[in-house]
Amino acid sequence: MPETLSRAIQIDQQGGPEQLKLVQVSVGQPGPGEVRIRHHAVGLNFIDVYQRSGAYPMAVPAQLGMEAAGVIEAVGEGVSHLQVGDRAAYASQPTGAYCEVRVMPAKCVCKLPDAISFETGAAMMLKGLTAQYLLKRTLPQGGLNAGDYVLFHAAAGGVGLIACQWARALGLNLIGTAGSDTKCALALANGAVAAINYAAEDFTQKVKDITGGKGVKVVYDSVGKDTWDKSLDCLSPLGLMASFGNASGPVAPFSPSILGPKGSIYVTRQTLFTHIATRESTQAMADDLFEVVISGKVKIHIDQRYPLEEVQQAHRDLEARKTTGCTVLTL
Repeated sequence: MPETLSRAIQIDQQGGPEQLKLVQVSVGQPGPGEVRIRHHAVGLNFIDVYQRSGAYPMAVPAQLGMEAAGVIEAVGEGVSHLQVGDRAAYASQPTGAYCEVRVMPAKCVCKLPDAISFETGAAMMLKGLTAQYLLKRTLPQGGLNAGDYVLFHAAAGGVGLIACQWARALGLNLIGTAGSDTKCALALANGAVAAINYAAEDFTQKVKDITGGKGVKVVYDSVGKDTWDKSLDCLSPLGLMASFGNASGPVAPFSPSILGPKGSIYVTRQTLFTHIATRESTQAMADDLFEVVISGKVKIHIDQRYPLEEVQQAHRDLEARKTTGCTVLTL
């Protein structure tokens, strides 16, 4: 078989956006349990920044990217849920989505419904599956019921805007935070019942005011260091502090003994890849996401597009919090 050449983004060492280099790589045939996919669009996520910068150590040289959508070009032995010509999308390890063509494990690759475009598929898989496991699987004592209050930090980001809409569809009262009035307005427009500019207001006091002093059942936090301590004080007794990222830096070590006086609260650190560890769980979560998007209850906002070769600028804008909603790299 003739080799397939692909443009790809590679880092030879971890560091700043300047480490992102456009290279040409040779792509072979899929082995057992693998597929070869030709991308039409690639998603950009904050985990990409962590991996590039060294916040998440990884072996180098490495290709980056965790999320994309395209068409299946070849299928390896033992893969039965995908066929050549299928439209497909994924959020998956190993990294390597920043490219035109790749070979990868098939278990986390899902058929993309015809009603969902490639760009939407690329933009929504990692962020949408994250919102799914948070709102449906990362739950406080007694679960979440219509009318319950939750606090969601970075509510105008890619995950946040999906979560705002999905929470509204579930009947939850989502209080969002963001770093500007404009971003707060965006969260409100997408279903948050209240939005707090944490750069200008004490979000703990505002949460207490909004909930009549009761606090929220769960805090979903991808910001980390800057929001952690005050978030613990937003929880009602037996509430859940759910960390799933650290955009502002890692949370400082703390003693579990502080959790008792604050209401015997629970703390968890979640990651998508635990939830999509099996083919079955990946498909079930993806089906839930596809359904809510096709229904129109959740719209995927693609607010930024960059050509693959402008990936350095895309990373700079993401780190500077200049982006809203989802961002895709175009090919």
